[in-house]
Amino acid sequence: MNRQIIKLFGFIVFLFGILVAFTSWWSVFDAKNLKAQESNKRPLFEQQQIPRGGILAGDGQVIAKSVPEGHGSNRIYVRHYPLGALFGHPIGYSFAEQGQSEFEKFHNAELTGEESEFGTILDQLSGQRQEGEQIVTSLDPKAQEVAMNALAAAGHGAVVAIEPSTGAVKVMASNPGYNPNAIPKKIGKWNVAEISTPLLNRATQGQYPPGSTFKVVTAAAGLESGVITPETTINAPGSIIDEGHELANDGNQNWGEISLDTALTNSVNTWFGQLGQKVGQAKLFSTMEKFGFNAIPPIDLPENEVEPSGVFEGRELLTRHDPVDLARVAIGQERLLVTPLQDAMVAAAVANHGKLMRPQIWSRVVNVDGSVTKTMKPTIYSEPITAKTAEELTVAMEGVVREGTGTNAAIAGVPVAGKTGTAETPYNKACGGSAEVNQGWFIGFAPANHPKIAIAATVECTTQFGNDVAAPIFREVAETILAGE
Repeated sequence: MNRQIIKLFGFIVFLFGILVAFTSWWSVFDAKNLKAQESNKRPLFEQQQIPRGGILAGDGQVIAKSVPEGHGSNRIYVRHYPLGALFGHPIGYSFAEQGQSEFEKFHNAELTGEESEFGTILDQLSGQRQEGEQIVTSLDPKAQEVAMNALAAAGHGAVVAIEPSTGAVKVMASNPGYNPNAIPKKIGKWNVAEISTPLLNRATQGQYPPGSTFKVVTAAAGLESGVITPETTINAPGSIIDEGHELANDGNQNWGEISLDTALTNSVNTWFGQLGQKVGQAKLFSTMEKFGFNAIPPIDLPENEVEPSGVFEGRELLTRHDPVDLARVAIGQERLLVTPLQDAMVAAAVANHGKLMRPQIWSRVVNVDGSVTKTMKPTIYSEPITAKTAEELTVAMEGVVREGTGTNAAIAGVPVAGKTGTAETPYNKACGGSAEVNQGWFIGFAPANHPKIAIAATVECTTQFGNDVAAPIFREVAETILAGE
């Protein structure tokens, strides 16, 4: 054969090989990245032809399902949400034109049956129809409804309830919410709603000053570092000068020499401000990070829809090496911002003897034949404190509810441990620019002696204190969950 023809043949084979390699990479090995691109709408339209798996609540109620429309080759499947706005957050939505969000987006591979690209190709070659798998969540509809109703009465805000021993998310409520069935018609309007922001999941994306709920973390740092024991006393005058500014107690009350229990029960600012200074920035920030601060929480939601918590300069997280007003960080002020999910994780870690479990919304995945293909296995995310420290914090937090600043969280016949928070947020644009508005908080768990549920509740733009507006929400949600045990 002519040498030139052989070279030409070899060159053509080489080019063909490159074409096959790139095509294989794009269509198989890199298919997930290609499909994840927001600009690539083709997979969303293709998914309309696939019976997308349903999403169920923990009690079996259908949260999301796919409804067939049309006939024959024109048949498509359109998402429907039978419970309407109840689980707009955290489930999100899935539509061909508008895309996907939250749980629907994170678990898209299971819901469309595309978790294995090779499995999908084999199904196509064998002539089998691709079908999505069903996902059962740990969400509690009754408790979610209680949380949503309580928030609707109190104002904009969020509630997160986590089972401390497993990390199973029972409630994730955000108000204002939205009905995902209306997404195709109203997404444009909702995207520009600057004040109500119904598409914002305040439970995972709302970043708020935590106020005195953060004193639980400061106390944990003090106990873990050995700077204090439960018996250690610190003199807590009515006010102290910190960084050239006054840091004062409520009503400038002088508490004198007091220990942890009294300081936490009565939320004494000057005590915790001094404790933060004694602990030091490195140890305080280290403890924060062990609780999950300065990182995206490890929950089964898209990372771009979950915000971190920490001390911020603009949108940048500060580290232990950056200058901060440590005394004010220690009492939950300064530039400290926290999501309700993160505060619930703090309460859950204390409740679970110092072990923080990875928070997860999904419970199990069920194949079209009814077999369970995957089950959520509780996983330890971190161990921020020892069991001894957790016990000491629990005792102090019980005092808060029994006789301190959080008495509205008390449940008859059930010991409750918790902490209130009231962060001043004057001139907040979201609150209409008022000079006298707060961020009200309550975090805690119950029963304190054998925790079943840990909850964070917060309300924006309130003129009330955390005990007045957030503690009752905690109580209602906790009672509902415990009644179902």
